[in-house]
Amino acid sequence: MTITLNSPLDMHLHLRDGEMLKTVAPLSSHSFAGAIIMPNLVPPITSIEALLEYKSRILSSTCRDRFEPLMTLFFRDDYSYEFLKEAKKEISALKLYPSGITTNSEGGVSSMDIEGLRDVFEAMSELEIPLLVHGETNGFVMDREKEFVSVYEQFAKNFPRLKIVMEHITTKESAELLGRYENLYATITLHHLYITLDDVAGGLLRPHLFCKPIAKRAEDRDALLDLALSAHPKVMFGSDSAPHPIDKKESCGCAAGVFTAPIALQALASLFEKNDNLQNLQAFVSENAREIYGCEPLSKEVTLEKTPFLVPDSYGGVVPMFAGEELDWSIKSVS
Repeated sequence: MTITLNSPLDMHLHLRDGEMLKTVAPLSSHSFAGAIIMPNLVPPITSIEALLEYKSRILSSTCRDRFEPLMTLFFRDDYSYEFLKEAKKEISALKLYPSGITTNSEGGVSSMDIEGLRDVFEAMSELEIPLLVHGETNGFVMDREKEFVSVYEQFAKNFPRLKIVMEHITTKESAELLGRYENLYATITLHHLYITLDDVAGGLLRPHLFCKPIAKRAEDRDALLDLALSAHPKVMFGSDSAPHPIDKKESCGCAAGVFTAPIALQALASLFEKNDNLQNLQAFVSENAREIYGCEPLSKEVTLEKTPFLVPDSYGGVVPMFAGEELDWSIKSVS
């Protein structure tokens, strides 16, 4: 059995920088036609010059694969209309992080006060620049995303022309919110379709499954599965693949992030096939994103076949999800 995916897209990807970029970028560019690149470097990407320099480093690291990095700027509440108008030529979106909520987010937004964000949100609405949001509060870790629902509602109500993407949703409350506001969309990760908190910490602690937002309950995972497997038109695949070296994961103060880039399509094919929805995989990994972002990706065909694939223990010192395990599907060819 085989399936060919046309121009698969990863709509939420961390590539880091320096040596880590050189290690992980080819693992995405091999099997994806493009990806939305996260801007939370140190320092974050907040200028057009820094963005173009980072894009150049990405392209030089992708082994001349047909791959388009879709760039984003780290959200700031003091961006001017003129700056955003110029930046629009080079970006696909702005990414808003609540300050200190996840990796390298210390320079993020400290207050979700609508009036303090109004000027930038109105400029984005007029310029048709999407807003991507890491939606968590600083509350109890299992409730952070659920508590952010009211913030999403404020954003959606007050700025109805602003396209808002709820990034890496993990709760049934976020899933239900999609149906209430026309301008709300979402990305869903591979790992949140597979795991619950029990997989992370129910027995021995599994640091390579620790991420933010943290995996939730079985009913939350099931709500995400319903959206993804049906290829709901308002959701799209975003891996949130977040590489960290082994010493940062297997240590006191474990870094948050699950590395899935090199095994994402194989694991998604396994999941969709097991649930008798393989025919919807194309929409989830490409068609929906094209419609939501209004983009036309580079042409690329990735053929997967139902042949066992043994996931390596690591890729250049970065441990992937399912390390040492066997997946049902493999990548047969890329053209």
